[in-house]
Amino acid sequence: MKKNTSCDLQTCFMCKLSLKEWHPAIASNKQNFIAKKGEVIIKEGDPVSGVYFVTSGNVKVHKQWGEKELILRFANKGAIFGHRGITSTTSLYPISATALETTSLCFVDIEFFKTTVKVNQEFAYALLMFYADELHASEKKMRNLALMSVKGRLAVAILGLKNQFGLNEAGYLNLALSRQDLAAFTGATYETVFRTMNELLLDKLIIVQDKAIGILDEGGLINLSNK
Repeated sequence: MKKNTSCDLQTCFMCKLSLKEWHPAIASNKQNFIAKKGEVIIKEGDPVSGVYFVTSGNVKVHKQWGEKELILRFANKGAIFGHRGITSTTSLYPISATALETTSLCFVDIEFFKTTVKVNQEFAYALLMFYADELHASEKKMRNLALMSVKGRLAVAILGLKNQFGLNEAGYLNLALSRQDLAAFTGATYETVFRTMNELLLDKLIIVQDKAIGILDEGGLINLSNK
């Protein structure tokens, strides 16, 4: 990673929820870096060293599922990752994290992060709610993998990405994903996702330009996601 000295106190999940009096401590303990596109920031199975916050850019959080990659979520501006390594029974990261584009990151070591949680009540509460939301989303995704068709899962994925990243002026998602990453996010094979995307195109639910996905019929996608 290339070092970067900037940090956005208004965006960082930890900084914006910590006491102002705690900001000097954060400034003394944080490290800011820039990760290049495709750079592995965390490797599954590595010893836990700390927690990362995204100040700009996008990161995919993923893990191996047998021989396949499964993308658990995407972390964009203001998000946290690496927190899955914080448990009372293990000291290894259970996930990997890879930059999808040039990404600015803030890193704090694990001991300082734990101290920050103890000192800052608002941050601790927000972190608790984040864990609860993430657990709910993980349980819902596992249910979808077991019970929902690939077409329904793809509709859920596109709608979820729209809610997280929004649409640009042309009506496309503000996140360009390869078909391989889209397959890993929906828990399907590349071939199945390619075929299903063509079905959505024929149904005039979406439009595609290179890696960009646009939504033509949000109601139709919602109907698919409820099946």
